[in-house]
Amino acid sequence: MLPLDVRGLDFAPVIHLPPGYEVYDFTEGYDPARALGSRYGVGRYDEKRRGMYTTALFAGARDIHVGVDLAAPVGEAVHAFFDGTVHRFGHNPADGDYGHTLITQHTLHGRLVWALHGHLSARSLEGRYEGQPVARGEVIAWVGDRHENGNWNPHLHFQLSLVRPEVADLPGAVSDADRAHALTLYPDPRMVLGPLY
Repeated sequence: MLPLDVRGLDFAPVIHLPPGYEVYDFTEGYDPARALGSRYGVGRYDEKRRGMYTTALFAGARDIHVGVDLAAPVGEAVHAFFDGTVHRFGHNPADGDYGHTLITQHTLHGRLVWALHGHLSARSLEGRYEGQPVARGEVIAWVGDRHENGNWNPHLHFQLSLVRPEVADLPGAVSDADRAHALTLYPDPRMVLGPLY
């Protein structure tokens, strides 16, 4: 699959991160006792997160993260990175899943690209319809709380896809065996988010 070309395009921040946000290292899993340096942070793309995905959804094998996590307080605004339309939206309610999810569709240099926004608040999907226009920088969603986001700490999972999602879902973590292929389908979100780390 040909790589994504974003040369010359100007993207809006998806979440406005303040100076001093953290860049997380989840290679040894998640430590619930770790003191946070900021309410905002970034979880890395193509990171192997041992022991972090323990629910049945991940089958004990899918632990390579193929999106970028943007930690922020509950209710933080999520913005469209570029002009586009609503492609799919829905609720993935399983423990460890995305919870409320919105996928937008965009055209970058003539190529269709989809962006998944996961772990949203329920109100993010109110009034949504497929084909609804979204504008670069527009507030399109809000960060959800644990009871609505799959039981995760509040954050946005942001993932690009070069394949059309048929439902409001994408594999946010993949197995070692699937990694190489997945990285061609789901390119590094920093291509549109900028050099976050």
